[in-house]
Amino acid sequence: MPTVAFHTLGCKVNHYETEAIWQLFKEEGYEKAEFEKRSDVYVINTCTVTNTGDKKSRQVIRRAIRRNPEAIICVTGCYAQTSPAEIMDIPGVDIVVGTQDRKKMLSYIEEFKKEREPINGVGNIMKARVYEELEVPSFTDRTRASLKIQEGCNNFCTFCIIPWARGLLRSRNPEDVLTQAKQLVEAGYKEIVLTGIHTGGYGEDLKEYNFADLLRELEKVEGLKRIRISSIEASQITDEVIEVIDQSNKIVNHLHIPLQSGSNTVLKRMRRKYTMEFFGERLNRLKEVLPDLAVTSDVIVGFPGETEEEFQETYDFISTHKFSELHVFPYSKRTGTPAARMDDQVDEEIKNTRVHRLIELSNQLAKEYASGFEGEVLEVIPEERDKEHPESGLLTGYSDNYMKVKFAGTEDMIGKLVKVKIVKAGYPYNEGEFVRVLSEVSPETISG
Repeated sequence: MPTVAFHTLGCKVNHYETEAIWQLFKEEGYEKAEFEKRSDVYVINTCTVTNTGDKKSRQVIRRAIRRNPEAIICVTGCYAQTSPAEIMDIPGVDIVVGTQDRKKMLSYIEEFKKEREPINGVGNIMKARVYEELEVPSFTDRTRASLKIQEGCNNFCTFCIIPWARGLLRSRNPEDVLTQAKQLVEAGYKEIVLTGIHTGGYGEDLKEYNFADLLRELEKVEGLKRIRISSIEASQITDEVIEVIDQSNKIVNHLHIPLQSGSNTVLKRMRRKYTMEFFGERLNRLKEVLPDLAVTSDVIVGFPGETEEEFQETYDFISTHKFSELHVFPYSKRTGTPAARMDDQVDEEIKNTRVHRLIELSNQLAKEYASGFEGEVLEVIPEERDKEHPESGLLTGYSDNYMKVKFAGTEDMIGKLVKVKIVKAGYPYNEGEFVRVLSEVSPETISG
């Protein structure tokens, strides 16, 4: 049996797509090998969101070539899409496929075996208008299943290369989304994470069908316990979406809403399509309807030209609206984006100081948010044994409002829905006490 080994860099969407590519190889009779071992074929799924992403991708490609110089090396993903020539120049790379036409990878391999000529299968992503359907009936090792619902983004923020790597927004056919949701539930998953490049933009390219409609239909999927939205822009949180979340029994009490900056002048330079007033109004509206809602966010610190005042505006906005956790990134120049060419790049030292100030604020807000649940019973899906103390008998997993909980439990609880009482709130972990198991079916994928 021929073997294939995978290495995925970057985001959840890439991890999802690697699973889809593995399905294609499996159907052709391939066996999966460890990436660190010798394999007949290596597939590297690359990332290009930062210059470092490119560099890491190149390092991994070279590692695979060194491991087995005889192997067929396939490179796919975002870096492959934006810089195919750069990748083809690496001696030992055989096949390059971008962020579409992944199904052709296997026929390219057969062609390569005959011709022994490197193949560049990267097309113009800006012309892609249809969502590329890739089946993922189950996942190798997760207790939460990702479900990709759309591709691409029309926003062209000045710091971001992604529209050039992923193309314009295309939504997946609603029937296909629902079919796959049912498959995942049949495979035993309790929680589905809706994911995409611009997830909440789902339906913007469809007639008479929007994101709220999709959420309503997913609500009806029998056996599904939790629906999590991986990320949604403030502008996509319509009154209708708020109403659906409010009425739902399955959509979790957690939204990830990227902020990027809390200053209108910075947002304008970023070409983000909202003001702080609008963002704040949406948050207030959400909290009215869902008082316990956890809102996490992404923030870029030290965007070109960011003054002390602008940074303070961001700090104050976050502090006022009490986000439950932040992902803080120092701005890094991405070659090929307008922001990389802007004057007034912020000094690294200043960036680092600001990053640390925001991380401290985030830790404080996370603790504050968690403390509101001390003594409460939450539903947790345990994911694994406690990595830090594998012998302790503790399991770790997430509550529906995205608090990480450790509690004493048994291996067979992994992947199930479990009631846990929060005895000591904290951050990054809350300590919990097992109450009872809610559901009895667990994924074969997890015990397997």
